[in-house]
Amino acid sequence: MKATVYRKEHFNSAHRLNNPLWTEEKNKEVFGKCNNQNFHGHNYELIVRVTGDIDQDTGYVIDMKILSDIIKVNVLDRFDHKNLNLDTEEFLNLNPTAENIAMVIWNILRQKIEVGYELKIFLYETERNYVEYPHA
Repeated sequence: MKATVYRKEHFNSAHRLNNPLWTEEKNKEVFGKCNNQNFHGHNYELIVRVTGDIDQDTGYVIDMKILSDIIKVNVLDRFDHKNLNLDTEEFLNLNPTAENIAMVIWNILRQKIEVGYELKIFLYETERNYVEYPHA
């Protein structure tokens, strides 16, 4: 029997949306305030969804303490209170949009969570704007 569990986390990061191949004017036109040269920040809400079989011995899909530790070490410690453009390898050459951040987090966690589990990321950039990755 399968079940789905969710772990909610929070991190704060700054970023600037910018395409270095475009002119300053085009970047401002497309990204608006998010192209601020001095960056801007968000209080991200991260929800990690894991679906799998319920273990007959533990009653767990996945031990939530273990999931929490995986997220802390591999995502929160890496991105919390960081400037994504300047302080992280992942976004040195990748525009840190919410879509790309969600994709990067999924790729990081996919390497740490057994393949037998279905993994989905929900990343809230604001209360009203969020990304689901992957979308199926």
